[in-house]
Amino acid sequence: MSIDRTQLERLVTDTLKKHSLHSDSAVALILATIAQESALGTYIHQIHGPALGICQMEPATFEWLRGKFPGRLGGREAEELVGNLELSILACRLRYLASPGVLPDADDLEGLWKYYKRNYNSVKGAATREQFMANYKKYLT
Repeated sequence: MSIDRTQLERLVTDTLKKHSLHSDSAVALILATIAQESALGTYIHQIHGPALGICQMEPATFEWLRGKFPGRLGGREAEELVGNLELSILACRLRYLASPGVLPDADDLEGLWKYYKRNYNSVKGAATREQFMANYKKYLT
């Protein structure tokens, strides 16, 4: 069972505002990431891998971010991503903040896909455009 879309969107928005990282593009990108990575919060542990939380972040990535943004993630542990929705959202936003380029427009689905694939899933990742588009449509429209 996924998290209610409206409530999740509010949580993402509130979290990003709280941490002064809000934009409509960031909200759209994070929601699309959650839809793709965890079926909108259905999974909090990767089935065949180490990724954790609703954004399915690997512990190594979290540790890298913790070193890059110690004032935002210092003292936190990757395992907290599983039960802490705000931390999972914040870590996802910081991963995108550490990425090159400007975020795509919130309504540019193709741009969201390309930015996600290049900066979050990676070219070696399993996500396909077709999956991303289907998950976006299923969970976010």
